[in-house]
Amino acid sequence: MATALDDRPAPATPVAVQSPFRRFVVDFVASPLAVFGFAVFMLIVFVAIAAPLISPQNPYDLMQLDILDGRVAPGGKSSAGYTFFLGSDSQGRDMLSGIFYGLRISLGVGVMSAIVAVFIGMSAGLTAAYFGGRIDALIMRIVDIQLSFPAILVALILLAVLGQGTGKIIVALVAVQWAYYARTVRGTALVERRKEYIEAASCLALGHARIVFRHLLPNCLPPLIVVGTVQVAHAIALEATLSFLGIGLPITEPSLGLLIANGFEYILSGKYWISFFPGLALLLTIVSINLVGDQLRDVLNPRLQR
Repeated sequence: MATALDDRPAPATPVAVQSPFRRFVVDFVASPLAVFGFAVFMLIVFVAIAAPLISPQNPYDLMQLDILDGRVAPGGKSSAGYTFFLGSDSQGRDMLSGIFYGLRISLGVGVMSAIVAVFIGMSAGLTAAYFGGRIDALIMRIVDIQLSFPAILVALILLAVLGQGTGKIIVALVAVQWAYYARTVRGTALVERRKEYIEAASCLALGHARIVFRHLLPNCLPPLIVVGTVQVAHAIALEATLSFLGIGLPITEPSLGLLIANGFEYILSGKYWISFFPGLALLLTIVSINLVGDQLRDVLNPRLQR
């Protein structure tokens, strides 16, 4: 005979709660393209950091160069006996070594300019959103003026005044990037500024710095991370363009843009490898960063998932 105990509902199975980091990782690896892009980017970063250890030669050490090794096809031998796997340029530089060293400069310039631009743009955007009024109007008019000009035009004018050099091109890249971060942070901060927890913090007479950095800033980080990822790729491409035009980095500081420019005049004569392989490395770098940025956008803001 059935008893009343048989009618009791089965105990609920406990649901495992994932930590935010674990959930982020699971969502990120759900995209094979994002995983591929991240793996390629990590390989590029490793190659750039370890360039002095894994490069066959230092391509900008004049004691290691021989003009007789100029324009050797991929797979050819140097006068010293080692193989030019990707060929050599007109001055006898090993293209593989040049790409490794060029990645160091290109990634360093892109990441450093993004870090400085994030700090300036974040500060400007938070200040405009939090205080509002005339301060907001002034900052956003400056941002609008900045964004009304093409980025490469502003960089060209600044470098024409400042000259060549790593520090100078970082200044130029920061000047054309900070406005993107300022507008992004301001838009997000304006939404958060009107929420109850910010009003409650103001009613408790908390200091402005504590409200901004303790409560407002953390909620502005997700879109800032996405924009920062995309802008790193944009900075690398812009630096390569400026160096290709001959006004970016000096010839003593190799970058992928300079390597592409060195072989441009030899393309029609069949020496394709001098420009092709640095261009391929630049393409892989930018595409891998954009793949990671696209997935970060979907993970950090599920409403934008495609």
